[in-house]
Amino acid sequence: MPNRPADPVRVARWGLFVLTFVNLFNYLDRFILAAVVESLKKPFPQGLALSDTQLGALATGFILVYMLTSPIFGTLGDRGGRPRLIAAGVAIWSVATALGALAKGFASLFLARSTVGVGEAAYGTVSPALLADYFPVEQRGRVFAVFSAAIPIGSAAGYMLGGYVDSHLGWRAAFFVAGVPGLLLAWLTSRLLDPPRGAQEGGTAHAAGHGVALGRQALAAYTGLLRNVPYTLTVLGYAAYTFALGALAFWTPAFLERERGLTHADATVQFGAIVVVTGFVGTFVGGWVGDRLLPRFREAYLWVSGIATLAAVPFAWMAFTAHGRGAYTTAIVIAEILVFFSTGPVNSAIINVVEPERRATAVALSILAIHLLGDVPSPPLIGLVSDHSSLGRALLILPAAFGVSGLIWIWAAWRGETLTPPTPSLPALHPPQPGREGAQSKPS
Repeated sequence: MPNRPADPVRVARWGLFVLTFVNLFNYLDRFILAAVVESLKKPFPQGLALSDTQLGALATGFILVYMLTSPIFGTLGDRGGRPRLIAAGVAIWSVATALGALAKGFASLFLARSTVGVGEAAYGTVSPALLADYFPVEQRGRVFAVFSAAIPIGSAAGYMLGGYVDSHLGWRAAFFVAGVPGLLLAWLTSRLLDPPRGAQEGGTAHAAGHGVALGRQALAAYTGLLRNVPYTLTVLGYAAYTFALGALAFWTPAFLERERGLTHADATVQFGAIVVVTGFVGTFVGGWVGDRLLPRFREAYLWVSGIATLAAVPFAWMAFTAHGRGAYTTAIVIAEILVFFSTGPVNSAIINVVEPERRATAVALSILAIHLLGDVPSPPLIGLVSDHSSLGRALLILPAAFGVSGLIWIWAAWRGETLTPPTPSLPALHPPQPGREGAQSKPS
């Protein structure tokens, strides 16, 4: 009896479910380190006697490897089988996270955490492109909101699970518990279907390339993206956003414990709970608003991201200057909701501004840029300022970075350049070029 063709709606929903769950563990594994920061500062044998500068460097080592290997996986993701490539990445980062439990000092822990970046580069660059081929343009704001909702939930799970296991079994057990479940997710990911590139825009075939030609094609793709003005502005705003968000996520539990007197368990659990609720609310509302405004404003995703991020600035400042628990907790909650408004829309803007066969490449280049300019320098910079002043003063750099991000996105939206391809429900603002009706907008 012949096999019936797979229902594309069910395939898409299952793919979204699996990739979102993997994204949750992606961020759980990232932020397990932030949950055990204070334990790693303790002297031997309880901890590793690390300074704030060394702790910041651990976060930077992961991000450096992540961003430097992302272009490689971006090129591979636009030409080869995507589910197996993602699955390999998930397996690598899971094993590397678990190996952190065996660290004997800064060097060995740095190596383990940096290797996590290799695995996450494979996943982070390819997954958005795969999701874009599962769902049509007009649904992508909500789809990426669902996908991005795993960021706060996974981050919070990292804080809460890490803090709980650290308090009861020690920081080594926290790394082990966080890493092992990812191997099951790697297997599930390898079973996903891989639709043709541009399936939602009429694509029917995979791009191909080999040897020197592949290298030249990759170089041409990356240089072409740098000339795409809407893409470049979106990524620059994302870099300033990531600078602030990366340091905020890494240092806030330590700030609450060190500067506001919370216990280790209270600091990680409280901040984790805030991140879950605010991330869930902010991400879904931001994605929904972006999709609702898209038929009226082609730049809706950037307007939502820019205005919300700029509005978060005064609340982020209050979060690090107010001393009453009610005041700083309220400020953190409002700032986090507004910041998370951007997670779905900005990823949708990046995906929609490039051709289907370049999406993994576009995501890879954005990962390189936002981390190189963003959360590579920010955690160690905050740690360095903290070592010479105080953590509370160091964190006041972050509201300014959020302000820069919001202004760049608002400027990009105000320029009015096309950031999404024409769709039946979205009339084009500029006449289509001959032979390109319904095709992806030409990069500027």
